[in-house]
Amino acid sequence: MAYPERLLSEGEEIIRQFRPHWRMLALPAGWTVLFIAVVVVTWVYMPDSPDWLSWVSWIVTAAAGVAWIRLALYPFVAWWFTWYVLTNERLITRSGIFARKGLEIPLERINDVQFNQNILERVLRSGDLLVESAGEMGQSRFSDIPTPEQFQSLLYAVREERSKALAGFTTETAGGGAVGDLERLAKLFKDGLITEDEYQAQKRKLLDQ
Repeated sequence: MAYPERLLSEGEEIIRQFRPHWRMLALPAGWTVLFIAVVVVTWVYMPDSPDWLSWVSWIVTAAAGVAWIRLALYPFVAWWFTWYVLTNERLITRSGIFARKGLEIPLERINDVQFNQNILERVLRSGDLLVESAGEMGQSRFSDIPTPEQFQSLLYAVREERSKALAGFTTETAGGGAVGDLERLAKLFKDGLITEDEYQAQKRKLLDQ
């Protein structure tokens, strides 16, 4: 289940999308093996008599099933519904099974990107990404992502391309005089991509021309 393209803006393209690192499934897989072993041992080695002992197998099986849903199935489904998405305009995260939550950071607002790995994470090529952005967002942590060092480099590269595109667009807008240029300039200001002083200065230039 990929990130829905209908949620992308016009001209926006997905650069990379991925779920958390596969190591997050190691513990659910271990619980699954353990519960299967418990159920098998119970049914194979539990004596049939007296009669009340036959109910023990069913009780153990039911308890193992409930525990498996909580400790193995739920973490797997949560992992499946968690997405990290990098587009040419923003960094997105979506998570949650029934109640969904998400975070979107425009690339031009990102000030710094750091990654952290312990020894085990370095061996498994996973880690955390800490993104510092301007405005009210502050610091955002993206946990347990695959190849965090490579993703950090990719994020920097895409952010630079985004900054160049915005700078070129602003320059082009300043040199035009059409109504469409004023509309695009207003959209940049509304989206918070330029300051009010920049907006007023560029607007005056357009009106003078």
